[in-house]
Amino acid sequence: MANAPVQRMSQLMAKTLRDDPADAEVLSHKLLVRAGYVRRTAAGIWSWLPLGKKVLSNVERIVREEMDAIGAQEVSLPALLPREPYEATGRWDEYGAELFRLQDRKGGDYLLGPTHEEIFTLLVKDQCSSYKDLPVILYQIQNKFRDEARPRAGILRGREFLMKDSYSFDTEDEGLAKSYALHREAYRRVFERLGLDYRICAATAGAMGGSKSEEFLAPAEAGEDTFADCPNCDFAANTEAVSYGLVAVDGSGVAAAEDIPTPDTPTIETLAASLGVAASATLKNLLVKVDGEIVAVGVPGDREVDLGKVEAHFAPATVEMVTETDFAERADLVRGYVGPQGLEKVKYIADPRVAPGTAWITGANKDGMHAKNVVAGRDFEVDEYVDVVVVQDGDPCPKCGTGLKLDRAIEIGHIFQLGRKYADALKLDVLGQNGKPVRVTMGSYGIGVSRAVAALAEQSADDKGLCWPAEVAPADVHVVAAGKAVQIELALDVSEQLRAAGLRVLVDDRAGVSPGVKFTDAELIGVPKILVAGRRSAEGVLELKDRRTGEREELTVAEAIARLTA
Repeated sequence: MANAPVQRMSQLMAKTLRDDPADAEVLSHKLLVRAGYVRRTAAGIWSWLPLGKKVLSNVERIVREEMDAIGAQEVSLPALLPREPYEATGRWDEYGAELFRLQDRKGGDYLLGPTHEEIFTLLVKDQCSSYKDLPVILYQIQNKFRDEARPRAGILRGREFLMKDSYSFDTEDEGLAKSYALHREAYRRVFERLGLDYRICAATAGAMGGSKSEEFLAPAEAGEDTFADCPNCDFAANTEAVSYGLVAVDGSGVAAAEDIPTPDTPTIETLAASLGVAASATLKNLLVKVDGEIVAVGVPGDREVDLGKVEAHFAPATVEMVTETDFAERADLVRGYVGPQGLEKVKYIADPRVAPGTAWITGANKDGMHAKNVVAGRDFEVDEYVDVVVVQDGDPCPKCGTGLKLDRAIEIGHIFQLGRKYADALKLDVLGQNGKPVRVTMGSYGIGVSRAVAALAEQSADDKGLCWPAEVAPADVHVVAAGKAVQIELALDVSEQLRAAGLRVLVDDRAGVSPGVKFTDAELIGVPKILVAGRRSAEGVLELKDRRTGEREELTVAEAIARLTA
């Protein structure tokens, strides 16, 4: 990148815009389009213009350098992939509608890769036959595809996106733990070099599978993830992964369950108001269908069921809400008055807050009737305890009990200890030291490269525009010629000297553009240093401005070059 030609804005294919795009919802979308970094090609599909490509390439370079530093080897695998490996692991169906499926002219089934666990597994199976060939870490930086139902937020949630995905292969679980730790530290270095504010949070594995999973989240209002952060200890987790232990209570002193008339109280709100009790004293029972079978989900009445957690628990099964038809076919299920006691042929899962010994007011499975003093473990059994409530601000930290703080964030990285899920499905073995086959264990590790650009824009922008950290900016210095011939001449001369000194230079040499527009564009584009050839150009004096702090100082050409190259 050093000694790259000076980029002249008079020749640059990028047009800045004064107004936000009509369809822009978040800050990064607005600014990346207005500053001429990206342009929309179709819903969820974006083109990177020269300035944007420079930033994207800088992020890619940092990721590549840190992956190489842990001994990972870069490969390039196809994005168009055959059906068979994904069918062997079950993900052809598990991925659902988000998987781009297509057929060739002969009717063969293919997909556009969302992740490449299967293909990397087959590559290692082909190339590695002995324990001596392992451990190995392979990675690629490649466009991925996901058929989002509602692409939004510009490059934050697209249907095509640039991602670094890497995979580790070890013969022992201890080796997997080491590979996982190597990636964890490499990711810390990547995001610190990028200048991102981030948190490492416990996460669920989801469709990827595996035993351990952590997310790297960048706090931002535009984020689609919510994470819980403890202000008192080091606990941090995606709210989908916040888990509480089961603590039974003594319910032996609770009176016998008793049905009570509660006409016209089909909701928790109407029930609590009618009886004059807190909603937290009631038991809410939500009915869902899991692959067509009805399941009841019990939570305290003052809490909401997190359907994402329910879906994650039952994955890859399909979870959907029950319908009027379902109620009509099951006379024992009374809409608005369902209780866990006496339910037949219905699996009952509950949040740990519905612990053995806790007493509740809940439906009596009769129209207009509820039951009080219904005790978990005495009057009904819970088939399975699952953390299924929506986590709220102030909920106790599972580690220390302090009230949790919730924040929105952008997922920029995710690491998984996959174990042997894919090796089992695709029969990845190597010969061990004793000459017998050993099943390989795997890790999977992703960084959203294009998403990191959006996260940087969200976190670093101000009211004037983008404000890139130095290592990812499209240039080291943005030279602005205020307009007159002597100013343009000085700007071009200084730009060449800066280039010769090893800096990446963007120079605004556009003729017929007012100084005000040039200054506004410089702040919008967001290069860290702005060097202005202005009113004192004839004296060889320039103004150096720090884009982030706004600090200005007048310097001679020699002083400016010395300052910028220091």
